[in-house]
Amino acid sequence: MTQLVADMRRFQVLAFTVIVAGLLGGCDQLGIDTPEKVAQRKGAEAKAVGAACRHAMRAIEDCYLLNPKADKSAVFEGWREMDEYMRENKIEGVAPVVPRTGVPLKPPAKAAASDALPEDDVGVASGAK
Repeated sequence: MTQLVADMRRFQVLAFTVIVAGLLGGCDQLGIDTPEKVAQRKGAEAKAVGAACRHAMRAIEDCYLLNPKADKSAVFEGWREMDEYMRENKIEGVAPVVPRTGVPLKPPAKAAASDALPEDDVGVASGAK
């Protein structure tokens, strides 16, 4: 009788182990991301950003500036692959239609210089002596 109880206990442990292993194997279907998957996804997104920048006829430096959070090496890899593909297949780039609403790449030098008043003129401009 004790042998039967011991065998039942082993069967329960074995069944529990198999069920837990099956559930853990299905974590991918639950949407639980591992650090490796997150890194792969971010790399693929950065590569796609680079390819899109090249297709939109943007310089790689502009692409870096417009996408500061993207991995630069993956962006460059996507940009380079798209450049090779476009050259091989004689594809022309497409100019962006939607205007950029972000920060300008280079502020105009004249506007920055004309906004700043010399120290002597500050009192005159504000009306104070």
